Amino acid sequence: MARLAYQAMDAAGRIVRGDMDAANAADLEQRLKRANLDLIDFKPARRVFARRKRPVGRRELVNFCFHMEQLSGAGVPMLEGLADLRDSLDHPRFREIIADLIENIEGGSQLSQALDRHPDTFDRTFVSLIAAGEHSGKIDEVFRNLTETLKWQDELAAQAQKLLMYPAFVGAVVLGTTCFLMIYLVPQFAGFIGNMGQALPFHTRMLILVSGLFVAYWPLLLGLPALAWASLAFLIGTDPRARRMADAVKLRMWLIGPILRKIILARFATFFALMYASGVTVLDCIRLSQPIVANKVVESGLARAGQLIAEGQGVAAGFQNAGVFPPLVVRMLKVGETTGSLDTALRNVSYFYGREARESIEKVQAMIEPVMTVVLGIVLGWIMLSVLGPIYDTIAKLKA
Repeated sequence: MARLAYQAMDAAGRIVRGDMDAANAADLEQRLKRANLDLIDFKPARRVFARRKRPVGRRELVNFCFHMEQLSGAGVPMLEGLADLRDSLDHPRFREIIADLIENIEGGSQLSQALDRHPDTFDRTFVSLIAAGEHSGKIDEVFRNLTETLKWQDELAAQAQKLLMYPAFVGAVVLGTTCFLMIYLVPQFAGFIGNMGQALPFHTRMLILVSGLFVAYWPLLLGLPALAWASLAFLIGTDPRARRMADAVKLRMWLIGPILRKIILARFATFFALMYASGVTVLDCIRLSQPIVANKVVESGLARAGQLIAEGQGVAAGFQNAGVFPPLVVRMLKVGETTGSLDTALRNVSYFYGREARESIEKVQAMIEPVMTVVLGIVLGWIMLSVLGPIYDTIAKLKA
């Protein structure tokens, strides 16, 4: 099969562009008809085109789960529900995926098997939950739980993004203001102050020196941090040891580390509880939760806990001896293991850490603005004192 870029028209007359695997033009036309699209034109897809495909985001998955939960709960057949969803989608890539799901289910596959053909959109946890729902006959409950979980995860991700983006924005403003003052404004005053012919105070000499460094080496001063950041990102992405060290540093960072740990634990507890309630075994829950935490240190702790549980230890004892999880998680796991309601105990952990993470993020955001204001005020005060101080001294001498 070849990857073909196509131009098609949907039922509403809108032009839809995308790319799809097909053996030839007839095969492409047949596949597009299953997606309720009429082929207009096609050509071989270039690799550059394929890289620019818009991925399926979390909000599209939320809509997918909500749609399937509503239709399956109402007794609508799976194929009809997927066909209705396909016809209502504006996302070209997701429309292709839904059409492929329909094709595979018509060919005899289960929904979980069809979803497993698209690991870039539906991860192993998602597929395992759907498979558990098919096995238990509670697919509508699984879709409902997935909808709520994905919504919660989207809100938590937005909170974490705000935690990082706001300081970055304010820091960029402070850095830009400082660069403007050092490169443009201070040099103009430096020449004027130097012509006064008097001895300059230490802080004024330091300001002129720093300004001179900015003027002479500003490409290096601005480019070196960017180069260092890109090199570090490349190293972390290619070297597992560097990735583990970076993840460990993240968990120990001042202010950011505790919040990140709470977010990770809340995400882990949520998906573990969801999988366990759907009928997935404890060891499979641990295995499928490892990529969810997105931190190599916690991931190693999960692997160690799973190994200990497989060797015969209890769930709470395995997590305790893993040496990564805080006492609250271990205590709640012990309660859930004793009462037989492990999923309920983990949902309580998720609620607690999710709330703690949101409150901590709000506190950090409230601290950032005054701190950045103080930093900018110190920089401006230093510049004003260093520039105006010699001028006032000269005026005072002239009056005397």
